[in-house]
Amino acid sequence: MPNLIEVIRLFLKLGFTAFGGPAAHIGIMHDEVVKRRKWLTDGEFLDLLGATNLIPGPNSTEMAIHIGYLRAGPLGLIAAGLCFILPATFIVLGLSRLYVQYGTTPQAEWLIYGIKPVVIAIIAQALWMLASKAFKNKWLALIGAAVFALYFFGFNEIALLFAGGLFFLIFANFQRLRKIYPAILLPLGGATLTQSIPFSLSTLFLTFLKIGSVLYGSGYVLLALLRNDFVLRLGWLTDQQLIDAVAIGQVTPGPLFTAATFIGYILGGTSGALLATLGIFLPSFIFVAITNPLIPKLRDSPWAGSLLDGVNASSLGLMAAVTVQLSSSSLTDFPTILVAVVSLILLLRYKINSTWLIAGGALIGFIISFIR
Repeated sequence: MPNLIEVIRLFLKLGFTAFGGPAAHIGIMHDEVVKRRKWLTDGEFLDLLGATNLIPGPNSTEMAIHIGYLRAGPLGLIAAGLCFILPATFIVLGLSRLYVQYGTTPQAEWLIYGIKPVVIAIIAQALWMLASKAFKNKWLALIGAAVFALYFFGFNEIALLFAGGLFFLIFANFQRLRKIYPAILLPLGGATLTQSIPFSLSTLFLTFLKIGSVLYGSGYVLLALLRNDFVLRLGWLTDQQLIDAVAIGQVTPGPLFTAATFIGYILGGTSGALLATLGIFLPSFIFVAITNPLIPKLRDSPWAGSLLDGVNASSLGLMAAVTVQLSSSSLTDFPTILVAVVSLILLLRYKINSTWLIAGGALIGFIISFIR
């Protein structure tokens, strides 16, 4: 029971304060559960990260569920996931009510302005801490570097992730290998424009359940799937409403997937919001419950262990590439660069809790917006 209470306290806090998207959430979780609480080692954390990348769904939410399961068993699995998801869900639900009433989203540029550079520092710290564990040899380092570079040439994230894992699996087990026919099948094409389909709560739930069950990759992939289903196939949303949904998911703490809560509310009120949220997150709980007990077996197998090493190295390469992209839009002037540098120094040298840094970034953003 003490472990369960610890899990609830930690992930409730993160549910209210973890801004910045999956990469930032993973950085914050690393700081909390590896450095501060020592619930996991760097190697164990990396294995969980690799495992979440091998299954569909929101990576940071699945990391929370994995950590809760390891710390407090099945009840911890449920508690960690709910505590991480529900704060953002209720915040988005409140913003959705305002959106429906006033027809627009509240302005919060000052919040994003101050928090984004802190988020960059948090991700950079996590990359620095995890790199030595993920890049166990020069080949894994080369895989990470190759994935980092190829990302900017437009290669699919999931193809890069699995290609890195398969490459190292083949390399590490070359003597055992006789024949292998790797095939990576990625969904191609998009939805075709159809006539609008009448709204129903059951279709809403099943559509989000499908998305939560098959979605790999970043929030940009989520945006594509949402557009294919809700704008093109069903005709329930406009492009502007979809953009507003993703924007609200970005400016609130917790998972970006709470954009589903917003869409569910504007389509079906509170019932729609709750069903949409349940649909998109439910598969993550099931996938983690199934895969978590298998992770030690994966690590002990020379085949699966080398695949996991390759996926871990590829994951850090992707995480670094996303950080570079985020930096270009987050570090836009001298104050934001200064906030990022100071935050990184405070994290690496003085071990300041990332939650306080996020609060400080929000305060700085408010002060600067007031001065301007």
